[in-house]
Amino acid sequence: MTAFSGFRQEDFDVFAVDGLDQRMDAIKTVIRPKLEALGHHFAPILSAATGDEMFYHVAKHARRTVNPPADTWVAWANDKRGYKKHPHFQIGLWQTHLFVWYAVIYEAPAKDKISQSFSEHLDEIMTLVPDYFHWSPDHTAPDSTSQAELGKAGVKKLVDRLAQVKKAELLCGLTIDRHDPVLADPQALLGQLENTFAVLSKLYTIGR
Repeated sequence: MTAFSGFRQEDFDVFAVDGLDQRMDAIKTVIRPKLEALGHHFAPILSAATGDEMFYHVAKHARRTVNPPADTWVAWANDKRGYKKHPHFQIGLWQTHLFVWYAVIYEAPAKDKISQSFSEHLDEIMTLVPDYFHWSPDHTAPDSTSQAELGKAGVKKLVDRLAQVKKAELLCGLTIDRHDPVLADPQALLGQLENTFAVLSKLYTIGR
């Protein structure tokens, strides 16, 4: 396992490569080794923080036949076989930014339970999660909204929607612009990611 070396502009430029095969080749050679390194690094940290053994899964984009991926990621869940049906954690890249998420996506059967638990602990969540963290209702879109902008009413709406809408999703975490110098400093970035996961692992515990 190679040591994590941080992210450079060429990592984000991969998403400008035309063609499915060409972009997949670039993802595999340029980005995937870094995601593997992050997966290996954070699995024991997330296991300790959550009390669940966490396994990492690097996105393979195996079902794609035409459109090249617009983002890629590594995810951690307490299941060796997959992560999509479980609350999980992600680090990944869009062309514009890096993201770090606690994620409950549409395949998760426990969405109702998580929605109810988050609703009951909303005041605690609003205090626990820093205002500069972002929330998103859709893991397939690059856009997200800061907690400061959403306010308690906006977060509650996302939490309630998770139980009310079949395809609803809920993500909370941090986005870092591709030009932020922290991305090129491996130790500083790992520290920031670890601090982010310290918050997100508490969300995971509340949702459980």
